[in-house]
Amino acid sequence: MRENEAGDTGLDLIEEEFRWQAIVARDAAQDGMFLFGVMSTGVYCRPSCPSRRPLRRNVQFFRTADDAERAGLRACLRCRPRAAKNPDADRISALCAFIEQHLDERLTLHVLSRRAGLSPFHLQRFFKRCTGLTPRQYADACRMKALKRKLREGHSVTRAMVDAGYGSASRLHARTDPGLGMTPSEYKGGAPGIHIRYLTSETPLGVLLVAATDRGICSVQFGDTERDLVAALRSEYPSAAVAPSDSLLASWVRLLLLHLAGQQPRLELPLDVRATAMQWRVWERLRSLPYGTTASYGEVAAALGNPNAARAVARACATNPVALAIPCHRVIRGDGELGGYRWGLDRKKSLLEAERSGPSGRPERRP
Repeated sequence: MRENEAGDTGLDLIEEEFRWQAIVARDAAQDGMFLFGVMSTGVYCRPSCPSRRPLRRNVQFFRTADDAERAGLRACLRCRPRAAKNPDADRISALCAFIEQHLDERLTLHVLSRRAGLSPFHLQRFFKRCTGLTPRQYADACRMKALKRKLREGHSVTRAMVDAGYGSASRLHARTDPGLGMTPSEYKGGAPGIHIRYLTSETPLGVLLVAATDRGICSVQFGDTERDLVAALRSEYPSAAVAPSDSLLASWVRLLLLHLAGQQPRLELPLDVRATAMQWRVWERLRSLPYGTTASYGEVAAALGNPNAARAVARACATNPVALAIPCHRVIRGDGELGGYRWGLDRKKSLLEAERSGPSGRPERRP
């Protein structure tokens, strides 16, 4: 549960979404697991802080108070994060650190439960409540994160595989293709030979970037500046041929802009995105949600035949690479609260308000 590294995916996206949901819910069970800093005020807090919720775009996460203070933040006077203690969270945090340090070992649930002093059943349930992942999912995500870091540092695929804790090449390829969107060798090379075109446009919700390969749209992102969006795209695939788009992509951007204006309720766009089987099931279900409607994470899980998979649905929403085309903004919490959104709750709120107001509805312009 370390502080996120810029540019990583997998564990980071899931972890950030889970942490933000804890802040929204003021979940005291997460006190001790992480701290969050409000960069606009210079204050850091624990998840259960009773202060007014900050805007998502102003929040950064930190593992310890020392990390937050090194970033120039001061402790909140209301929740007193340095005084906050949560023995249960400390136990799970220590177990996370143990998993990260032993990725090359076979850490069974029995081994981990014995170390944590809990039964396997209670460890599985408590670990997932604290992290949003099972111990096995957490270990897999840590390996993926380590693999990508090693490949970016220039290590060979074999060296990166060993250092990341993969026991065999077959296991590496079986586990990594959905997470990387390509083979490890292709990722190591920064996606050479892949042509990615992009186009940006100003919208009432900020800058919209649409990127596509020869097979279809691979990325639809909202951001505050074109420079940041393009830099993020190039950072993920440094050796790909990334260039401004042509007229074909302009027509897709036009459809997305019409959709934002309420004049194109249903989007039928060709997509080129990689996903696990579960992600595809969730995303296809989201694409079937009618314009102007919402569904809860639990309702989507139930529609897929697994009412207990609400967290898996939330993870699929958090890792959605194509805003609007896969309308994850239409998924909310069971209590009617908005829940999380990868591109900020302000944007999610504006999108839902515009859809509910009908075909003529337009999102309010962000300040």
